[in-house]
Amino acid sequence: MLTNLGFSNFKSWPRVDLECAPITGLFGTNSSGKTSILQFLLLLKQTKDATDRNISLELNGDLVQLGTIKDAIHEHDESQSQKWSLSFRLANDLALNDPSKKKASLITKGNILTLSSEIAITQKAPSARRLTYRLGDMEFSLAPKNGDVAGFELSASAAVDTATDFNFVRTKGRAWQLPGPIKCYAFPDQARTYFQNAGFLADLEAAYEAEIDRIFYLGPLREFPKRDYLWARSRPTDVGQRGEKAIDAILAATEAGEKRNRTPKARKKPFQEIVAYWLREMGLIESFKVVEIAPGSNRWQARVTTRAGASEVLLTDVGFGVSQVLPVVTLLQYVPEGSTVILEQPEIHLHPLAQAGLADVIIQAAMHRNVQVILESHSEHLLLRLQRRIADKTISDQNVELYFCDAPKGDSSLTPLDVDLYGNIRNWPDKFMGDAFTETSEAELERLKRMKNAE
Repeated sequence: MLTNLGFSNFKSWPRVDLECAPITGLFGTNSSGKTSILQFLLLLKQTKDATDRNISLELNGDLVQLGTIKDAIHEHDESQSQKWSLSFRLANDLALNDPSKKKASLITKGNILTLSSEIAITQKAPSARRLTYRLGDMEFSLAPKNGDVAGFELSASAAVDTATDFNFVRTKGRAWQLPGPIKCYAFPDQARTYFQNAGFLADLEAAYEAEIDRIFYLGPLREFPKRDYLWARSRPTDVGQRGEKAIDAILAATEAGEKRNRTPKARKKPFQEIVAYWLREMGLIESFKVVEIAPGSNRWQARVTTRAGASEVLLTDVGFGVSQVLPVVTLLQYVPEGSTVILEQPEIHLHPLAQAGLADVIIQAAMHRNVQVILESHSEHLLLRLQRRIADKTISDQNVELYFCDAPKGDSSLTPLDVDLYGNIRNWPDKFMGDAFTETSEAELERLKRMKNAE
């Protein structure tokens, strides 16, 4: 699970320090920088997936299109560097051992992994200049030697005030200089060649990559429903950025006989039944199922009934909001436990009651499936339901982090919302969710004026 995200000099953000919880919500006005926070995470994910190891940041990929580094750097100032860090809580302790010792010797272990990196702009392209992993009480760094980027040095040090006798041991022979970081998060292959006991660096990189692979994303623009679907019997990793693979995911989970439950003690039900349950709880439909048109045809239809006793119809023939939220519900139930799901405007095309119900879908996934949710939203109704569930103890305030993004003078800023154990927001920003009171009072004043003029 992601526990902290920090970066500097990215788009409208001079700096971001985001503490993450099982549910992390970003709220704010349009163009306040909310989406840019999510984009930075997606940038790191697509950099990890890039085939070119010499690219420090993959600015243009399947997840985000950012243009040039000048477009992505704060104030388009190419003299600045970007610094970033990610911290993860691993499912199990990661132990690093010193292979240069005759007997197994533990270097460090822990379940909090932190990676920090610095990226400068060289010849109008991003170039990694510094890399540090922290695990337990140790840090392992690759940095320019004597400030000279022509050569780098590898070092190990105690991250806290503790004694350590670990040092990297050079392989006998000429002391070649090390090149810089690979893809902004990996040590160069030469580090493991030039040093006898640097093999464990691959374990750090593998742990980071595994955590990045557990991040899934669903964007705000989702595909229209279809009257029927062709399923290639594949099992997608997620539902796609636009929800285009939601039906494939449902069918794959159904074929595999996967079951889910609403609470740890509840009886497990088939995957489709759980999806239908949450759509029904949101007040959208009465029933939902995906069925084959004819045996062996491999063409499938999503069918729903909107209320008890109503005729069964296709997903295309009911309110648009059902098809738009279906990928959200499916993704939260489909991804493996321990995943992180990024949702942009999950409430899009939903009426207020369903927006509130969506908060319960998210809470269930976070608390009972151990799926971390990072969402960007404009929904006051979703927020109010989160506050209500904190008040009724469905979820602890410790498991929710909420932020208000604003950019009053161009630079984006982040304000953590102070949520107490009763769900109250003690530092409610001015006009946080619009200004309903002013609208009501101004409307009443106009009515009085018209009534007076009519006399």
